Amino acid sequence: MITKVTDIDAYNMAYEFCMQVFLLTKSFPKEERYSLTDQIIRSSRSICANISEGWGKRNYENEFKRHLVYSLGSAEETKTWLQFAKDCGYITIEKHEELTNNLNNIAGKIFKLFQNWKSF
Repeated sequence: MITKVTDIDAYNMAYEFCMQVFLLTKSFPKEERYSLTDQIIRSSRSICANISEGWGKRNYENEFKRHLVYSLGSAEETKTWLQFAKDCGYITIEKHEELTNNLNNIAGKIFKLFQNWKSF
């Protein structure tokens, strides 16, 4: 039973993911601090932040689901920033694949939650 946002697997996975991204970006060049680093951190944090915000509005089914859609959008945005990080040589191809696979798993959980959520 889900009684708080931390009972949602997708939220926990997204939170762990954004912390992993935060630590990873510490190795990015300083000149990327206000561009790529900032963008990838913000978009990855937005994944779980939107789940959390939607949870706060869960009494309105459409509001919760709307925030899940925003969360999916943030996951896709994060994939784009990861592509830039790979292509700029800041992360390896293997790390890019690992992170993208993690995002795909998170997005799958969010989408399943979207499909199955019913407010009572």
